[in-house]
Formats: sequence, C-alpha cells, structure tokens
Amino acid sequence: MDNLQSLSLKQLQYFAAVAEYGSFRRAAVRLNLTQPTISNQIGIMEKTLKFQLFERNNKGISITPEAREMLPSARRVLEEAQGFMTQAALLSGGGMGTFRLGVTPTLGPYLLPHVLNPIHGRYSELKLYVREEVPVELETGLINGQHDLILTTLPVMSNELVVTPLFREPLKLALAKDHRLAKKESINHRDLYAEPVLTIGENHLFNRQITELCERVGAVVRRDYEGTSLDTLRQMVVMGMGVAFLPALYAMSEIRDEQELRVADVDGIKMVRNHALVWRNTSPSRKFYKELAREMKWIIETTLTDSILPAIEN
Repeated sequence: MDNLQSLSLKQLQYFAAVAEYGSFRRAAVRLNLTQPTISNQIGIMEKTLKFQLFERNNKGISITPEAREMLPSARRVLEEAQGFMTQAALLSGGGMGTFRLGVTPTLGPYLLPHVLNPIHGRYSELKLYVREEVPVELETGLINGQHDLILTTLPVMSNELVVTPLFREPLKLALAKDHRLAKKESINHRDLYAEPVLTIGENHLFNRQITELCERVGAVVRRDYEGTSLDTLRQMVVMGMGVAFLPALYAMSEIRDEQELRVADVDGIKMVRNHALVWRNTSPSRKFYKELAREMKWIIETTLTDSILPAIEN
C-alpha cells in the first residue's frame, strides 16, 4: 500500500493518455512532453504496481488486460481531481483548467466560431480541447471518460448522461443553379417526389435523418454517391448530381456565392436537428457544465437568431 501511495496524478494522466492514443509518441505530443519522459514514468508506474500496463513490440503497443481493468478507475481519479480544481477555481475566481469537448463534424466547425470567443471572454482561463466524432462515438466516448462533455445532435440514449438542449437547427434545401426547381419561387415538398437526394455516409446520424425525410416525401436517397463531409456534398450538388438538405449553420457559413447554389426552404417540411450539451451525471464538474450550457444557450440565441430556433425544454 505504501508503494501505491507514491503514484502521482501525472502518472495516471500519462497512463490514460497512452491508453487513449495507443502510442507513447502520440501521448507525448498531446501532452507536450518528450517520449522518454512518458516511457520512463510508465515504467516507474509498472514497477510500483508490479504488473505490466502495455505490451511493447515491433508493431507498437497494446494495453494489457490488467491495465484495461484499471483504466476506468484511473479516469475517475483524474476526473475527480479536475472537478476539485474546477470547484476551487470557481470559488476563488482563478484559473479553470482544460476540458475535453467532443463535437460532431456536421455541427462543431460551424457553431464553435460563434461561441468560443464569447465563452473565452466569460471564462478567460477555461481551455477546451475540441475533438470531432460522429454522435454514436461521442456518446460512447463520454461514457468511457474520453470526453468531459459533448456538443451533439439528439437523441442521446444513455440514462447515465445529463442532456441540456441548446437550440434547434433547420435543414435547408440546396440546388444547383441550373436545376429544374432552382427558378421556382416557392418549392413544395411534393416537388421532391422521385428527386435524387444526396447525403453523407451511413455512420452519421444526419444520414438517417435525411433518409427518413426522403421516405416521407417520396424522394430517393442516392446510395451510390454518398459524401464524406458536408463540403463534398455541396460540391456534388454544384455538379448536378442531385439536391441535398444541409444544416442551416453550414449553409450560412459556407454558401456565400448565390451564383453557385440556391438555398431554400421547402413548404411542408419543418425538419430540424436538436443540439445539446451533454455530460455524465456523476461528473464532479457538473455544476460548472450546467452554468456553461446556460452561457452557450444565451450566446446562440442572441447571435444566431436568423439561422436557428430556440430549444424546446423537456
């Protein structure tokens, strides 16, 4: 027990980082340290614990069964320490530290530029390490402790998580300028019957939303040409390969040239994406996350009124 008491938070941080990134080198880069520093501390930790944490071979490293069993506990200790420091910072008015924020690739790049600067002005010592993943992976990563909080599209299924709705985002129809509907003053959902509709890959929640929408209006999803991102989707629309529904924030941010595409609402279609800030219900920083969610919601509702709709409270 005396030896175990010599383990430091830094060593636990290095262990969790190597496990997450699967490499001493990548963990060192992420922590802004040298690889020998990480390797040396992991070696000291293994001697203290009296078992190996990582198997090393020519192909790299892999986590051992013993380490895999210890990893959730290490993450909980680190989270409790972060929560302690956050609470102390809030009480003293001092620095707040770094939090890992997971975001979806179809939302984060188009929302965060409007939010991060005001948040930094409100919490000058707060640092957010932002990482993009699709919603299913975000939820799993949050539960597993890889993220501290996530900015994601609903629904969120786990009852281990606190979900705070922030806003609703309408979907806009994008058409090439020479499309048969582009000159039509008002586009109706009936105009989309049998229309080929482009969408991004099936691993995105956005794909399922578009598929359901097409089923309702009788449009046809083009499975043979799925985009890898919203940008590639937009380019395929420009080339006349089909129409696409794009999130309003993306359309506002990326489609500035009216000669390129027409962006329109569709009568009879009121489809929106619901976005929320989410965190674990056991997080020591949950009070601060609740405050952060209120601040984000206020910023969004006051600066993006032309593009979004207010959230519907549960």
